[in-house]
Amino acid sequence: MKAFNYYLLLFLVPLLAFTTAHKYYVSITEVHYVKEKQSVQIITRIFIDDLEKLVRERFDESITLAGKNESDKVDYYLEKYLTEKIQIKINGKPAVLQFIGKEYDNDIAICYIEIPKIDHISEIEVKNKVLYDIFEEQQNVVRLDINGKKKSFILIKENDKGLLKLD
Repeated sequence: MKAFNYYLLLFLVPLLAFTTAHKYYVSITEVHYVKEKQSVQIITRIFIDDLEKLVRERFDESITLAGKNESDKVDYYLEKYLTEKIQIKINGKPAVLQFIGKEYDNDIAICYIEIPKIDHISEIEVKNKVLYDIFEEQQNVVRLDINGKKKSFILIKENDKGLLKLD
């Protein structure tokens, strides 16, 4: 019996050593220019638990996201945070972002933002500092699709912006 326990222990220890949870901190932001609507449409996807931690630390520790009785303040907090942390320059000029709303899909919060009344884009710069203030290892993937030209960036705290020149 002692030999069995010894072999069981030898088998389980290496197996358990690789089961520690490793947390990845990542968001994905897609930026599309819809010329017909003269609109830059932005969709950002963030893990709900990361976003909830942010809202609790920064605004209101009693907030719970994606619940049946979610506070009406959540959209206000998200708008305030996202429009501060995502900055876009179009043709060298800062753009004003309008938070449209959000929805939840499993463990992801999908947030919608728009920049209206854009008739031409020759260059676009995206700075995304989402969640850098609470997660050192946060990475923000930004995918641009502007006038049929596509480019992607992986932004980190030390390098938080990407530029796409079209002309």
